[in-house]
Amino acid sequence: MTATLDDLVARAAHLAQRPGRTLLGIVGAPGAGKSTVCEALSTGLGEQAVVVGMDGFHLDNEVLIALGRRQRKGAPDTFDVPGYLSLLNRLRATAEDVTYAPRFDRALEMAIGSAVPVPRTTPLVITEGNYLLYDGGGWEDVREALDEVWYLDVSDQELRNRLVARRMSYGESHEAALDWVQGVDEANASVVAQGRHHADLIITISS
Repeated sequence: MTATLDDLVARAAHLAQRPGRTLLGIVGAPGAGKSTVCEALSTGLGEQAVVVGMDGFHLDNEVLIALGRRQRKGAPDTFDVPGYLSLLNRLRATAEDVTYAPRFDRALEMAIGSAVPVPRTTPLVITEGNYLLYDGGGWEDVREALDEVWYLDVSDQELRNRLVARRMSYGESHEAALDWVQGVDEANASVVAQGRHHADLIITISS
């Protein structure tokens, strides 16, 4: 389906009216616009929603170096999947007055622990990431923890343009940015696309 950000805010507001707590997943390839959608939902819903990113469970760079995976950062096996799933289950249970989630700082390239408070009274938790629909390495259990998942659909060329621009904004040269995108991000994007058919909605964002 094609939808505006306002359309998505309206649908998320409906989810927030369900009894109890609802967990909504926003999934897509790197550069698909997950952060943009989540920002719109957070702004539109205010205290009704909190955004919790999968990226808060990136393994630290030193750990990735020790594992020999630093140059593949962002691949499915470079995350603490059990830790992420544990957080989703805690958020589902609403047994704590406040549940604290980590946040990934792109500028620092590292996760900041206990940076996102989620009060028990928050009816909608939005979690975004690449591998919410991935069927392997423990990720298959994540889909079961979510009530609804939206897949953001973007053309390959548009994804490449966005990702190169993003890396250049952090100070990389065009050549270095393109090398990383073609060698890492696009490989990860192909993995993300494998789970597309498991989504409740496949969405193209319109202006």
